[in-house]
Amino acid sequence: MNLLVVGASYRTTPVATLERLAVAPTDVPETLRQLLAQPYVDAAVVLSTCNRVEVYAAVTGFHGGLADICGVLGERVGSAPGELADHLYVHYGQAAVEHAFRVAAGLDSMVVGEAQVLGQLRDAYHVANEADATGRLLHELMQQALRVGKRAHAETGIDRAGQSVVSAALRVGGELLPGGLTGRPVLVLGAGAMGALAVATLARLGVESIRVVNRRDDRAVRLAGAYGATAVPYDQLPAALSQVDLVISATASAEPVLTRDAVTGVLAARPADRTGPLVLLDLAVPRDVEPAAAALPGVAVIDIDGLAGSLTDAPAATDTAAVTRIVDTEVESFLSWMRGADVAPTVAALRGRADDVVGAELRRLAQRRPDLTDDQRAEVAHTVHRVVQRLLHSPTVRVRQLAAEPGGDQYAALLRQLFDLEVPGTSTAGDVPDLEADR
Repeated sequence: MNLLVVGASYRTTPVATLERLAVAPTDVPETLRQLLAQPYVDAAVVLSTCNRVEVYAAVTGFHGGLADICGVLGERVGSAPGELADHLYVHYGQAAVEHAFRVAAGLDSMVVGEAQVLGQLRDAYHVANEADATGRLLHELMQQALRVGKRAHAETGIDRAGQSVVSAALRVGGELLPGGLTGRPVLVLGAGAMGALAVATLARLGVESIRVVNRRDDRAVRLAGAYGATAVPYDQLPAALSQVDLVISATASAEPVLTRDAVTGVLAARPADRTGPLVLLDLAVPRDVEPAAAALPGVAVIDIDGLAGSLTDAPAATDTAAVTRIVDTEVESFLSWMRGADVAPTVAALRGRADDVVGAELRRLAQRRPDLTDDQRAEVAHTVHRVVQRLLHSPTVRVRQLAAEPGGDQYAALLRQLFDLEVPGTSTAGDVPDLEADR
């Protein structure tokens, strides 16, 4: 069994493709079921955020696991797996562990060091755990990734600036408005995790006029009440849009919420005294704002693609280096655990094989020497078992020690070959990734 990560992010994939790959929260359980139904996938976690879609999996073979995961992703977007190849990255074994830890620490985020991805990873793990989809290996990876992320933020200044995708988007959007956000009315569309972060960020920045709109009005009321904002009923969205200068949209809708026609109507109803464009910050994947709306005069649309190209700030090099050192140390520690965990079933299988051999020989002895008393048979059985256990003790202890060292997985494989052991969940010797596996 080994770890495999297959994903797409803002770094490798246009938002148009990323939004097709996106997995809505309500669809995650079914996607997990599809993944677990594949022959080479033993466990899976699906992470789908505004700027990445990733499958973390425990697989019994690299090539088979990769084909299985790409097949499920391809089915989601209605494309052959080969058509997605240019947009996907693949990490296997050690590289998969390193990627998971870097993601949790914020090193792979659009806004380096942001802490929101840690919560998103935790939510993805909890959903998979509730679906009984994690298994031991993936359970340990997620637990350790979350711990590494917390450690990175606690021990370094990687998040000292308090940046997030929302704060970065507001900075970019504010630059498009004369005088910035000061005195500007803002509307947040969506009351999920991203919407809540948007409202909290706006309140922290001192924006006084914040409106919150959500399909479920009760969630909008609760979120608005927590930050002194105003909840607007969903059926009053068009009127509310015409009264604001900036919109942060982050819903889970599968279809655009703000179509070109809807935005055209908003512009027509907008008071003539509003200065600057209507700024639409679309942080949803799939996108909330129909791409055609960006061509309308008087509108500025910034989506994930546009935001990625506008970001220039980064944490101090010393902080990034410190987090990288933490990740490197934790990766090696996790790999040592993996190597030890990999050899344990093999050692158990070897001892099981020895017990089977002893049992068979004792039964043969009973047939050949029916004259032996029960006490004599028990004494012989005890002696033979002691001999076997003493013979196996030193080599099994030593192989556990060797397995914890780099390259230790070879010892478990060697034991399986020497004693012809069949251990469920172990990969075959020939199924290893090629040079393109980690890209």
